[in-house]
Amino acid sequence: MLKKIATLATAALTGGFALNHQVHAAPIDAADGKTAYDFTLTAIDGAPMPLSQFKGKVILLVNTASKCGLTPQYEGLEKLQDTYAAKGFTVLGVPSGDFMGQEFGSNKEVAEFCETRFGISFPLAEKAHVKGKNATPLFKWAFTTLGKGSEPGWNFHKYLIGRDGRLLGYFNSRVTPESPEVTSAIERALAAPAS
Repeated sequence: MLKKIATLATAALTGGFALNHQVHAAPIDAADGKTAYDFTLTAIDGAPMPLSQFKGKVILLVNTASKCGLTPQYEGLEKLQDTYAAKGFTVLGVPSGDFMGQEFGSNKEVAEFCETRFGISFPLAEKAHVKGKNATPLFKWAFTTLGKGSEPGWNFHKYLIGRDGRLLGYFNSRVTPESPEVTSAIERALAAPAS
């Protein structure tokens, strides 16, 4: 009985009852007409990070955390970066403490952890909120555009953005970066012409 309760609690916390992923055959147009390129984040070093600098690239936008049971997904994300960067792809990590405060307090601590523990080479933004009314505008745009079930339910939620800056879909936290669902979606997105 306790095992069943623990399983249900874990499923509820990690979005276990939600759809694992949803990838669309064609990019989704946002109601407001915006694309990812209309947003600017702040890089982990404090510099502006306009997403327009990634024009023509496929982006995997991920809310990350350094003190989570899913933190080893950083390895898979770095592997995706190594495998696909030369083909026009990037991972974009956005550290967040939204889920049980599982991120370091400062951006400097996050950057040092990612560099020393995982050798992260993909861009990282500064810590930000990724869910609810306080979500950074980029994440709010993503889950509003994709609709019910697409808002991050835990750390390492992933949004796939096409070469034209429009959303292609999402993968919840349980879908690992190396999964066939993620890699095949990235490969399809890379095969699409940039507009």
